[in-house]
Amino acid sequence: MAFRPNPYGAFKFLVKLGDTWPESTVVGGFSDVSGLGNEVKYSEYRNGNEPNHPRKIPNTNTTDDVTLKRGVIGDAALFEWLHATREGTYQPRTVVITLHDEAGARVCDWKLEVAQPKKWVGPTLAGKGGGEVAMEELHLVAETILFEP
Repeated sequence: MAFRPNPYGAFKFLVKLGDTWPESTVVGGFSDVSGLGNEVKYSEYRNGNEPNHPRKIPNTNTTDDVTLKRGVIGDAALFEWLHATREGTYQPRTVVITLHDEAGARVCDWKLEVAQPKKWVGPTLAGKGGGEVAMEELHLVAETILFEP
């Protein structure tokens, strides 16, 4: 990723849910991705020879849950993945979120390794006639989030 003075827009991205569909097939675009995060936990250690403060030693790290949102398109693949996991079928995937620049060129990827569905949320349906889009959400857990410029 080349340095540029202005940040990239957050509106051009693609999400690939493992090898589920051929890359040429569009299975409903995701309008929102949130929760890309990682936290390193630290232990405090002091053996008595240091000044009057403990050392901070990194140990485990955790990834945040990632939420994908998209308009309902009549494709049940996300719900079926959750259902299979719920029924005991282990189906981890590598989920790749790719950011693109204004011209459509790839900027960077976030890879969620050993990703699994945690929660599916169906659309809120209301007969107000306001023209809102029916949205569904998929919450994912992942063992690791990698950043690839």
